[in-house]
Amino acid sequence: MKRLLALTLMLAAGPAMAAGDYPFFSLRNTDLIVLIAFVIFAGVLYYFKVPGIVTGLLDKRADDIRGELDEARRLREEALEVLANFEKQQAGVQDQADRIVARAREDAQIAAEQAKADMQASVARRIKAAQDQIASAEAAALREVRDRAAKVAVAAAREVIARKLSDADRRALVAASIKTVEKQLH
Repeated sequence: MKRLLALTLMLAAGPAMAAGDYPFFSLRNTDLIVLIAFVIFAGVLYYFKVPGIVTGLLDKRADDIRGELDEARRLREEALEVLANFEKQQAGVQDQADRIVARAREDAQIAAEQAKADMQASVARRIKAAQDQIASAEAAALREVRDRAAKVAVAAAREVIARKLSDADRRALVAASIKTVEKQLH
């Protein structure tokens, strides 16, 4: 403390002595008053151990900052680990997506081939149905032609018979037909 006071007096005495109008150790000299106030202030600070408190606060703040830096490093390392895990997962997801796309393409190809086979079967069924309809229509047309030919032939035969047969021949023909029918029924 004595050293500090002596050093302060020596540093302050030089400019104060240069002031010239008042002697240095006079209460009218403001430099002396300021020096005394400063020394008292420094003494009070030293008495209440303010430098130790300030040093302690600065050390505590340094420790807090050191702790925050350590926490930041730890968080950075965790973030890097999370990033690495995410990148691994992303690679796995990309691989899985590629497999899904490949499987979807295979399924689409199989579905396309199945649809093609189903379409060919459907076309074959329709062709077969059309051929059956054509055959049925041909058979119906042939029956109709035969029925019409039979009707025309019967009508023509009736007309020819009606012109050429006499009443007696007609009666004999009807009686012969009745006997034929009776034989076939019994």
